[in-house]
Amino acid sequence: MKETDMSKRILITGATSGIGLETARMLLSRGHEVLLHGRSASKLASAKQSLNIQLTGTELKTYAADLSRLSEVESLAAAVSEQHGVIDILINNAGVFTVSSPVTEDGLDVRFMVNTIAPWLLTQRLLPTLNRNGRVINLSSAAQAPVDLGALAGTPRLDDSQAYAQSKLALTMWSRHLALELGNDGPAIIAVNPGSFLGSKMVKEAYGADGKDLAIGARILTRAALGEEFANATGMYFDNDSERFAPPIWMALMPANARKSSRRLNQYCRQLLTTRRPVSLNKVRSSRTVAHMRAAPIPF
Repeated sequence: MKETDMSKRILITGATSGIGLETARMLLSRGHEVLLHGRSASKLASAKQSLNIQLTGTELKTYAADLSRLSEVESLAAAVSEQHGVIDILINNAGVFTVSSPVTEDGLDVRFMVNTIAPWLLTQRLLPTLNRNGRVINLSSAAQAPVDLGALAGTPRLDDSQAYAQSKLALTMWSRHLALELGNDGPAIIAVNPGSFLGSKMVKEAYGADGKDLAIGARILTRAALGEEFANATGMYFDNDSERFAPPIWMALMPANARKSSRRLNQYCRQLLTTRRPVSLNKVRSSRTVAHMRAAPIPF
């Protein structure tokens, strides 16, 4: 991978364990400044301690925020913006699969909130700090399924696998839509499937298996953040299982309606964040299902 020699300031969400922590370790070893986000202050402290041995006189900044809460996503964005004038790269890595309670305090589905809405809101709020040469890397998945706007708002209730797959397709959809919206005036927005069955806590909880080496995911996120091959990849989806850029599932199966579906999803997110509560579906000019395609669930 050919990359720039200039040090980058990189914010990674969900960086206290798994792929996020390994990516932080890899980026620090290459001399980049890493900002760590985590939900738990104690886990952030442990992650910071484990990474501090790689630092050479640089203070590792950490930010605690529960991404299932709209107010805390806003606070995270405000804190990062206030303390750092420029962010070169945002890696939206945080995600959930299994949850004890599927509904947030805002009345939203937790999986959609953390996996789809929180990265959308954080990206929107940090856009002023990201210049046109910056990058936003969104962790998608090989598991993608039709997105139901009702489920996004918490009704109907979905099981973990359904919610995860829908939320990851929704993330991939808004990634492409925002990339087209920004064009050359904003950072590159890239969705990446880091690899199936990597050995994260999420995989272990979902499948009871150790999974594959986390370094597989960390390496592709590092490439996506820094490599020249991704410099002009805005709006694209990289599948690390096949090691190539590939059309997102809904783009391949319904190219005529893909852009409209993405626009409707983004409209819903904007209305949701304006009202600060689940939006009545009759107020959104879209069908209940925003991506009509058939795809068997594929393990992440």
